[in-house]
Amino acid sequence: MLAFLLVKIISLPGLSLSFSRVACNMSKSAFHNLSLSLIERLRSKKNTFLIFLPIIIGVLGGLGSFIFREAIEFVQSIIFHGGSTLLNIAEEGSTRLLLPILPIVGGILLIPIIYFFPNSKGYRLPYFLEKVNLRGGYLKRREIASTLLATAITIGSGGSSGREGPVAKIGGTIGSAFANIFSLSAAQTKNLIACGVAAGIGAAFNAPIAGVFFTLEVVLLNNFEAGSFTSIVIASGAGTLASRALAGNSPEFVNIPHYAVHNNLDYLLYAILGVLVGLFAVFFIKFFYKATDIIKSIKIHPLIKPAVGMGLVGVIGIKYPEVLSNGHESMEMILNNQLIGPGLIIIVFLKMLATSLTLGSGGSGGVFAPSMFIGAALGGAFGWLVNILFPEITAPAGLYALVGMAGFLAAVTHAPMTAIFLLFELTGEYSIIIPIMFTCVIGTALARKFEKETIDTYCLAQNGINLHAGKEVNLLKTIKVKESMTKKPETIPENMTLKNIFKYLSKSRHLSFPMVDESGLLTGILSIQDFREIAYEKDLEDIIIAKDIATLDVITVTTADNLNTALMKIGDRNIDQLPVVSSKNPRKLVGILSRRDILSSYNKEIEKRLIEEQKEEMFVH
Repeated sequence: MLAFLLVKIISLPGLSLSFSRVACNMSKSAFHNLSLSLIERLRSKKNTFLIFLPIIIGVLGGLGSFIFREAIEFVQSIIFHGGSTLLNIAEEGSTRLLLPILPIVGGILLIPIIYFFPNSKGYRLPYFLEKVNLRGGYLKRREIASTLLATAITIGSGGSSGREGPVAKIGGTIGSAFANIFSLSAAQTKNLIACGVAAGIGAAFNAPIAGVFFTLEVVLLNNFEAGSFTSIVIASGAGTLASRALAGNSPEFVNIPHYAVHNNLDYLLYAILGVLVGLFAVFFIKFFYKATDIIKSIKIHPLIKPAVGMGLVGVIGIKYPEVLSNGHESMEMILNNQLIGPGLIIIVFLKMLATSLTLGSGGSGGVFAPSMFIGAALGGAFGWLVNILFPEITAPAGLYALVGMAGFLAAVTHAPMTAIFLLFELTGEYSIIIPIMFTCVIGTALARKFEKETIDTYCLAQNGINLHAGKEVNLLKTIKVKESMTKKPETIPENMTLKNIFKYLSKSRHLSFPMVDESGLLTGILSIQDFREIAYEKDLEDIIIAKDIATLDVITVTTADNLNTALMKIGDRNIDQLPVVSSKNPRKLVGILSRRDILSSYNKEIEKRLIEEQKEEMFVH
C-alpha cells in the first residue's frame, strides 16, 4: 500500500521522473541526489502532498506498533520463558524462589540503554505531552529505537508496565519527522504527531476508534482544530489496517463470554462501581508519584536502580505472578471468571506497587495496560462480592471486571470516550455499552472532583506546568520575578512635599513610584493619578506630603514568584508595575517589575528556546 501511494505521489503533475534514467544511475550518490530532489519537489507541492501524509504516517505507525509488539514477544520468549526453562522455575516448589533473577537480568540489560539514552527510562508520556502541546512538537528520531528496546526488555523480563505510552511516542515521532522534513508549521507538526499517535494506538489494540479518541482526549487534551480530525481518523484507520495485514484481524481478548445485563436494578451496581473506580484511580495517581519520589530519593546509583526495582517486582511475582509484565493473560482469566475472589483486592494493590517499582526505578513503559489490569481486578472483586450479596439480580463477575477495566482507565486518564470505545472494540460486545458508559462517566467525574490532574499530567503540575493553560502561561511560569525585575528602583520618601514631588517627576520617566519610610521599608505606592486633583493647588505644595495622597494598600510580588503570577496581579488592578519585596520581609523593597520587563523576559526566553531547538535539530542531522 505504501509503495503504491509513493508511486502515485511521484506521478503527480510536476513530479514525474524518468524511472529508466534512475535505474541506469542507481549508485549511492545518485540515489542520495534523487532523494533530495524528490523531497524538494514534494516541498514545492506541499498542499497536495499533505493529503497523503496521514495515510503514509498511519501505515508507518501501524508498522512500528507491529514491530514493537513482536520485539516484546521476542524478548519475553528469551528472557522470561527461556529463563524460566533454563532455571527450571515452576509454578510451585523451591525453584520458584529463582523468579526474581529474570527481571533483574532485564534491569541489567537496561544499563547501557539508560546510560546512552537517559530519556528512555521511566514513564515518559507526560514529557511527550509537554513537547507536543508546549514545545512545538520537535521529537528526536533517535529515541525511537531506544524506547522500543528499553520497553521490550522491561516487559519481556517481567517488569510491570505497558506498551501503549511508548507506542504513542513512537508514532508521534514518526509524524514529527515528516513535519521536520517538509518544514511544516507548528500547527501542522502537531497535527502529524497526532496522526502518528492515533495510528500507533489504533494498531496496538486493533481499535481505530479508540486510537482517535486517545489522541484527542489524552494527547491533544481536547484542544484541536476541526480540520485535523479527518486526518487523525484516516491515520488511525491506515495504521490499524497495516497492523491487521501483518498480524491478522482479531480482537485483543478473543475468548471472552457473551455478557448482557439481565436486570435494570443492576445499573445501580454499575454506578456504585463507578464511584469505586473513581476513588481508586485518585489513590493510584497519588501513590504512583509518591512511590516514584521515594525511589528517586534512595541513594543507589541510577543505573542500578532498574535491576533493584524490577527485582522487587520479581519477589512479589513469586506469590502473585499476575502482577508481572502487562498482565494480559491474567486479565483474560479475570474476564472469563477463572480468576475470582477476595484475593483480587490484594492483587489490585500489588499491581499498583509493582508498576510504581518498575517505572519509578527506571524501567521503561506506560501505565495504560497496568490501569486496565487494575480496573479488571477491582471490577472482578466487586462482582464476586455482589454475586454473594445479590445472586438473583447480578451478572457474572467477569462482566463487572470488564466494566471496571473501562471505568478505571477512564478515571485515571480522564478520558471516558477512549475507554468506552476501547472496551467496545476489544470485545465487540455492544450489549454492555450502557453499563460501561455509566461507570466511565461516574468514575471520571469523581476522579476529577478529588484530583484535577491525570496520571499523565500530575508530575507536570507538580513542576508548575499546566498543559491546559497553553504555551504562553507555562513559559511565564518558568521565569522568576528576580530574573526580570529592575533592581534599585526609584523611590519617594513618605515625607516628601508635593512641591518636591513635582520637581522629582520632571526628571523621571516613570509614572508611579514605591513610597518608603526613613528606614527604606515600603509603605505605599504613589502614581500620577493620586495627585491629579490637587496638582494646581499652589497653596498646598508645602503642606501636603507623599504619605497624604499615596495608595497605602500596595499589591506586591516576591522574588520567588513567577511572571505569570505577577502578570495576573497587574491585570487585576490594571497597573503598569509592581514593587518587588523580599520573600522573608514583605516590606523590604528589592526591585520593581513592569509590564515591559515581563514582555522583554518572555521574548528572550522564546528566542533562547528557539536557538536550543535549532541546535538539537542540527545535532540530529
